[in-house]
Amino acid sequence: MFADGSVSGARKTESTVKPIIAEPGEAVAERPYSVRWALASLSLSMLLPSLGTSIANVGLPSLARRLEAAFQDVQWIVLAYLLAITTLIVSVGRLGDVTGRRRLLLIGILLFTLASVLCGLAPKLWLMIAARAVQGLGAAIMMALTMAFVGETVPKARIGSAMGLLGTMSAIGTALGPSLGGLLIAYFGWPAIFLVNVPLGLATFVLAYRCLPDDIGGRKKDRAGFDRVGTLLLALTLSAYALAMTIGHGSFGLLNLALLLMAGVCAGLFIFTEARTASPLIQLAVFRDRVRTASLAMNGLVSTVMMATLVVAPFYLSRALGLNEALVGAVMSIGPVISILSGVPAGRLVDRLDAPLVVAAGLVAMAAGCIALAVLPGIAGYITAIALLTPGYQLFQAANNTAVMGDVRPDQRGVISGMLNLSRNLGLITGASVMGAVFAHGSGSSEIAAARPEAVHSGMQITFGVAAALIAIALTIAARTYRRRTNSAGA
Repeated sequence: MFADGSVSGARKTESTVKPIIAEPGEAVAERPYSVRWALASLSLSMLLPSLGTSIANVGLPSLARRLEAAFQDVQWIVLAYLLAITTLIVSVGRLGDVTGRRRLLLIGILLFTLASVLCGLAPKLWLMIAARAVQGLGAAIMMALTMAFVGETVPKARIGSAMGLLGTMSAIGTALGPSLGGLLIAYFGWPAIFLVNVPLGLATFVLAYRCLPDDIGGRKKDRAGFDRVGTLLLALTLSAYALAMTIGHGSFGLLNLALLLMAGVCAGLFIFTEARTASPLIQLAVFRDRVRTASLAMNGLVSTVMMATLVVAPFYLSRALGLNEALVGAVMSIGPVISILSGVPAGRLVDRLDAPLVVAAGLVAMAAGCIALAVLPGIAGYITAIALLTPGYQLFQAANNTAVMGDVRPDQRGVISGMLNLSRNLGLITGASVMGAVFAHGSGSSEIAAARPEAVHSGMQITFGVAAALIAIALTIAARTYRRRTNSAGA
């Protein structure tokens, strides 16, 4: 896949090679590795966290019955996982830069696997929620460090294709979760949706241990320390924000406002601390790069829109179009399947064209998909819209990730990769909460499951009108960024 086009290049890709990238003064890893097998281990490391996200959702009704818990309580099985990822993904990226990415990735895979066992065996809800938080920590490590490893295992000219492959694996995990989870629950019971991660996790650990290159610069003496205070403040900031966006189940009261204020105070303290510490978790100078900052902002906006489709679509398809659960699942699987098919071609297109142009093309396709979701009626209209939206998302992801990670210094890859995932997860939380509230407001009902079909259709129109506006904002950011880059190159 990543050969140079010749027969000898293909053979070289399959053989063992030395690490490709090293900065002056760094110690290059001595242990040889296979690019193909290293990429296979990274692909599994990207698949498992997305599978862990989507497979639990389908099991919530069964878990509520088995554990005799209310829906609001079992919802924390999902929230604990997502909150752990969101609050820790930047921290573990930086920790990987400090302690060594290979070592920390192996620890993350083990944490994810062991926590999956605990989830499957947990007799009480609170134990399962705690285990899911640990599983989320493992997932955060895997997500943050997988993309960072691409720069050390794949030639620079093929990074776009590798990013496209990782996007495809993430889409496979997302698509596989609901259908696989339903089958496992039907035949083996709810513990199977967690225990299925155990053999997959062990296989991923063995591959990563045997096939990933040793840490580059592993014997450097000038490593910065780990920013514990910054990590704590960042975790408090993001936890407060995430809770403010999710607690209340559609209503926004004094508690939500207090949590938002807490998030603002903690964010201010975080910035104050980072500007004065000798080894900051996030170097604020990174945000002086307007191109990188713009890419992170666009990533958050796009993720908000994609999560909106996952939140709104089940209600629209069932309430407005009258589909039964089986048909809803079948129709909703179309988007992930398209993602799987379009991920690698999107990455190859990035390798051939300028990444900012591909970013713009992906956003245009997404805007068209959002407008189609708002105006086209029926199942055919929904499928047509998803057929526009999903390839656009894959184009954007492959190009944006390549633009952000392509020229990052080796000692910054972990934290920049973590920031990409952080912006994505913030978008997911915002999409699930804020866009869900927009949908409920547009439908004129806080209880969507009992709303009239016409009301749900109206909510769909308003929600994706707002989504189209968010993509328009992202397009504006992309256009300004491209003009700034062009002007800088001309100067």
